Amino acid sequence: MSSVSAGWYKDPADTSTQRYWDGEGWVGKAIPADAVPPDGPPPAEPEPPAAEAAPPVPAPQPAPVPAGPPPGWAPQPPPPPGWQPPPGMQPPPGWQPPSGLQPPPGWQPAPGAQPMHAHPYPYPMPMPEARPHGMALAGLGRRLTARLIDIAAVLLLNVVVNGYFVYLYLQDFWPIFTAAWEQAMAGSTQPVMQQGTPRMSTLSVAIVMIATLLWLVYEAPSIAGSGQTLGKRIMGIKVVAMERTGELGFARAFTRWARLGMWTLFWWCCVGLIVQFLYSLSPLFDSRLRQAWHDKAAGTVVVAVPPGTKPTVETATRGDNPGGPQ
Repeated sequence: MSSVSAGWYKDPADTSTQRYWDGEGWVGKAIPADAVPPDGPPPAEPEPPAAEAAPPVPAPQPAPVPAGPPPGWAPQPPPPPGWQPPPGMQPPPGWQPPSGLQPPPGWQPAPGAQPMHAHPYPYPMPMPEARPHGMALAGLGRRLTARLIDIAAVLLLNVVVNGYFVYLYLQDFWPIFTAAWEQAMAGSTQPVMQQGTPRMSTLSVAIVMIATLLWLVYEAPSIAGSGQTLGKRIMGIKVVAMERTGELGFARAFTRWARLGMWTLFWWCCVGLIVQFLYSLSPLFDSRLRQAWHDKAAGTVVVAVPPGTKPTVETATRGDNPGGPQ
């Protein structure tokens, strides 16, 4: 079974046209590549009317083969010395047949085998671009811009909700920092290590927990309902499931967020920041569907949805979606 979903793609035999792929083969007539295809498969072509039975045509009689050459015929003289065929009738210097049309050195066909090409075209068949549910994949630049907008929105929420706790933390941290700075500026060779207060330890845990919860509350419900956060809505991209275009639901949206957001709890040792950075780069490792690791965990994909665009396929069945769960 083909892993390419049904839809309109460029015809591999003629890239200036496009045809409809039904998941198993090409159907219908080709249309120009820049034309807007209809929704779904092309309409069925009417069958031509049955032609009336034509009267049998008598078989032509073979012409009699002459017993010899016609009268006056004589063998043609050989070409003059030094004669060369015209330039248009001979290959250019150094011409060799394409490598795909000649066997490797020493190759011998199996007894009784018939020579054949590895594919029906004299060139490798191009793989059509994946279009989940008839929508184009979101570009990496738009996804990065959307993520930066979301980071700014979550940071603004932290300023409003978490700002007071950060202020209390700085009240205890600033005297320690000032004392260490004065010792360093005085040239002390044995600076006294300042210990943080118990309130600083409590506040640091509370600040990280609140920041993680604010990110969860900002992203998971919006992805569960519309598939779009503020940044994704501005950039015209959307998170959809691999097998359908409806709402993801909170459980699935939480699974997608948790693979990235829960690492915020490990910012204190820098491990969380490194893992989140790698997760952000993970779409570069999937050239087919551009799925990040958290998309693979939730079975989702990010697509581009310009204003007025609607999916051309509502639901994929039997796991026919490219790269989708089987």
